[in-house]
Amino acid sequence: MHPLDNPIWDALGSSQARFAESRGSARRFTPAVSLLAGLREPSPEGFAALASLTAAGESVGLFFAAPVAPPPGWAVVREGPLLQMVHRGGEIAGLPAPYAELGEADVPEMLALTALTKPGPFGARTRELGWYIGLREGGRLAAMAGERLRVPGFTEVSAICTHPEHLGRGHARSLTAAVAARIQARGETPFLHVLPGNARARDFYGRMGFAPRVELHYALLRRA
Repeated sequence: MHPLDNPIWDALGSSQARFAESRGSARRFTPAVSLLAGLREPSPEGFAALASLTAAGESVGLFFAAPVAPPPGWAVVREGPLLQMVHRGGEIAGLPAPYAELGEADVPEMLALTALTKPGPFGARTRELGWYIGLREGGRLAAMAGERLRVPGFTEVSAICTHPEHLGRGHARSLTAAVAARIQARGETPFLHVLPGNARARDFYGRMGFAPRVELHYALLRRA
């Protein structure tokens, strides 16, 4: 089994175990870090274990190999296919840009930007998962990107987003290249996730050397 076939489960059992809350065949990130969770397999036992880690009314996001019908006690909030792309190799050239590392003081702006652009779930402590950088224009955070899931040998480039008023200036490419180049410098392979129907994003990442690996299924579930 490839380590990226079940990336959330594997990340929480290896490189990011310090952020994990685990019980039996279920693992989840500490909620303030991320709403993502993983199951060893989508069995009734796995969902029961996850329920024991999840408060009533709370939502968790999971990646599955195929669409899964959750057992009673769970409501599907949102679901759909998710394309995983992995860098094919070759050095990624970091582009010159006046980006800066984002820290604790930047969290309110990071939360505001991700709430506006919706690149994926982002919590108050998500930045602790890795290196996050941003570009400012007019004193405002205009774009950002960073690292999220990590398993041995692979790190995900995530939260790639640009404020609508600052699109078309190459910010996403500059930041994605910088984050991916840093991952490569550690001897790891960058990967990312994108909606399969987003042809523009797929082409953009393809030109940077990312190739489709597998189509997963994302589900945001709420515990009843």
